[in-house]
Amino acid sequence: MENLNSFWNWFVIVIVVGSILGCWWLLYWTKGVGEEQKQEPGEGDDTGHVWDHTIHELNTPLPRWWLWLFNITIVFALVYLAFFPGLGNFAGKLGWTQESQYRAEMAAAAERQEEVFAKFRDMTPEQLIANEEAREIGGRLFGNNCAMCHGSDGRGARGFPNLADDDWQWGGSWDQVVATLTNGRQAAMTPFGAVLGEEGVRNVVAYVQQISGQKADPEMAAAGQVHFQTICMACHGMDGKGNPALGAPNLTDDIWLYGPNPSDIEYAVLNGRQGVMPAFNETLGALSEDKIRILSAYVLGLSEN
Repeated sequence: MENLNSFWNWFVIVIVVGSILGCWWLLYWTKGVGEEQKQEPGEGDDTGHVWDHTIHELNTPLPRWWLWLFNITIVFALVYLAFFPGLGNFAGKLGWTQESQYRAEMAAAAERQEEVFAKFRDMTPEQLIANEEAREIGGRLFGNNCAMCHGSDGRGARGFPNLADDDWQWGGSWDQVVATLTNGRQAAMTPFGAVLGEEGVRNVVAYVQQISGQKADPEMAAAGQVHFQTICMACHGMDGKGNPALGAPNLTDDIWLYGPNPSDIEYAVLNGRQGVMPAFNETLGALSEDKIRILSAYVLGLSEN
């Protein structure tokens, strides 16, 4: 491995130095550099290339000021490579790395953020929800981290919960919302197609429709109730009102994560569902605990408006 690193180290050095020397040589190889010119710009020899019988291509040297710009560029490249990385494993005289600059910038940003978030640490959840400045900060955090799934207004989409109502799949208390943002959630609806069979799935769908207030075949719903209270109640409860501890939604209201149509319900019973809420304890970076408190207050505030 060391030989491989050594090879690529010298490979990069040769390419970089060779390119610079090649540019320098090219400048002094072409006419007009490194020796006194007998011709003024615009008075060079005719190369023999003619366009439209009147336009002749002349072998005219570049203007001196232009050539000096190229030379200054080469000198700048050599000075840069002496102080900054660029020659293989040579780190440069200043020892600069992009990682060290990133850490320094993040530390400086954390100091500035500390001044902003420190004032909110002693506030209660109720005070945070009511605080206008906290809501503005929470709105920016929500827009940068949550809006891509839940929408800019927090009303969600198919497969992504609406945060602006009072229905909470994992619970809507302060501690539960903070836990959701901190650790994320992993939702799993077990597929029951193989257990229930086609007829059993349709019967369960009819029963779910019935308890949610939709029209359903009474006989099919009655048969589905038996299956529901034998299998589905383990997560959704005997009455179908769900269990926030398991992330099992309430099936008796008119709020649906994947849709209220019989085909939507049938797909869920037949094939199951999978849902993931990412954890933000590390994603939010420095002062993530403070940011999660502000974000939790913002989300809870959405459901109160």
